[in-house]
Amino acid sequence: MAAPLFALVDGNNFYVSCERVFRPSLRERAVVVLSNNDGCAIARSNEAKALGIKMGTPYFEIRDKLPDGAIVALSANYGLYGDMSNRMMSLAAGLGPEQEIYSIDESFVDVAGVRDVTRRARAVRGRILDWIGIPCGIGIAGTKTLAKLANHVAKTAERKPGSYPVEFAQVANLAALPASDMDAVLQATELGDIWGIGRRIGAQLQADGLVTALDVARMDAAMVRARWGVVLERTVRELQGTPCVDMEAVAPNKKEIASTRSFGRPVTRLQDLTEAVTEFAQRAAEKLRRQNSLAGQVSVFVHTSPFRRQDKQYSRAIMVPLRKATADTGLLVQAAVRGMEAIYRPGYNMSKAGVHLLDLQDGTVEQGELELDDGVEDRGGLMKAVDVLNQRYGRGTVAMASAGLDGSRRRWVMKAERRTPDYTTCWDSMPLVIA
Repeated sequence: MAAPLFALVDGNNFYVSCERVFRPSLRERAVVVLSNNDGCAIARSNEAKALGIKMGTPYFEIRDKLPDGAIVALSANYGLYGDMSNRMMSLAAGLGPEQEIYSIDESFVDVAGVRDVTRRARAVRGRILDWIGIPCGIGIAGTKTLAKLANHVAKTAERKPGSYPVEFAQVANLAALPASDMDAVLQATELGDIWGIGRRIGAQLQADGLVTALDVARMDAAMVRARWGVVLERTVRELQGTPCVDMEAVAPNKKEIASTRSFGRPVTRLQDLTEAVTEFAQRAAEKLRRQNSLAGQVSVFVHTSPFRRQDKQYSRAIMVPLRKATADTGLLVQAAVRGMEAIYRPGYNMSKAGVHLLDLQDGTVEQGELELDDGVEDRGGLMKAVDVLNQRYGRGTVAMASAGLDGSRRRWVMKAERRTPDYTTCWDSMPLVIA
C-alpha cells in the first residue's frame, strides 16, 4: 500500500487573478479586490503587496495614502470567482484519484501512488494556466499540514527569489527531500506560516523562544497536548510526518447556515428591512436544501453601525422557533419577517441585518404529525423547481414578493461601484473579440 501523499493546489491571489483573465491590462499593475460595500482589501496582487498594502486594510486608507493611478481597486464579483473556481477545481482533480475542495481557491488531492508526481503536478499547473488563465502553486508532502507548507514554499520561492531554493518555485515536492534538506526548509519558514497556528498560540510559542517551523516540529507532542490541547498536538505530529488529518471527499454538512449583509447606506424603514431579510432567508434556504437539511429555528438580527458615533445605537436579535423543521422557503421567510417586525424600532440608522438557520436536522429524518389544517401540502417539489429555475436563469429569477419587485430601488443593497461584469455567467456580459 502506498504511503500517504497529499497535494495542495492553490490559486495565486485568486480574486485578482480572476479579474486579470478578462482584463489583461491589469497584469503587472497593483490591484486590490474590496470586501462587501467596498470596505477593505480582501485580495491583493503581488504588486499591491509590494506597496505595503496589508490584508484587511480599509479602502479609504489605501485611497488617501497612495497617489492617483497607483493602484486599481475593484468591487468583489463573487459570481465570477465562484464560476472560475469550479473550472479550476475540475482541472486540479486530474492530479489524483480523490479531491477535497477546501476553499474557493484551494483543494487537496490524494496523490498516493501517482508516478512521477512532480512532473504530473507541473503539467496540471500548466493546464490550469493555459486553459483558464489562473496561476497557482502546488505543494506536495506526506501530510496535509506539510502540503500546505509546501504550497507556501512554492508560492514564496516564485515571488521572492532567494527565500527558498529556486527549484521549489510553482511546485514544491517536500516528500522527495532527504531529512537534512527538509529541516532546512522548516528552518527557513516562520512559525506564523504554519497551517493551524493562529495569532494567540503563535504569540505564546514565540514567548517560549520558538521562531521557526523547525522549532515547532521538534516539540514533544505529548507535552504540547497537555499544555495547548489536541489541535496543536495534531499540527506538531503532522509537521513530524505523521498524518493526522484525513481527506474529506464530501464536505460535512454545516451545523448552522447564515446569510448576512452590511447595507450600502443606512436603512430606517421596516419595508426595506423586510425586503432584506426576505432575500437573506431565501439564500439561506437554498443552501439548506443543497445539503438536504431542515431548520428548526430562525434567528434574525439587526443593528446600527458602531463606527457612526453621531447616530443613536441599537442592536437586537430574536429567535423564532418553527412548529416543524422545514426547508420551505416560504415558511423560513415568514419566520424571518415576523422576527424583524418584532425587533424593529423606528428612528435608527440600521447598517446590517442577517438571518441564521439553526437546529439543523437531516432532511431524510422528519418527525411526522397529524395534518389538521385544511390545504396543507408538501411543497418539496415546488422548492426543487424554484432552485432549478434560479440556478438556470440566475439568482432571484423566482423570489418571494416580500423581497421587493423593483430591485433597482432597494436601499439596502451593498455598494459595488467598481464591480466588473459577470463575464462567464451572463450572456449580456460576455466579452466580445473583434477580429
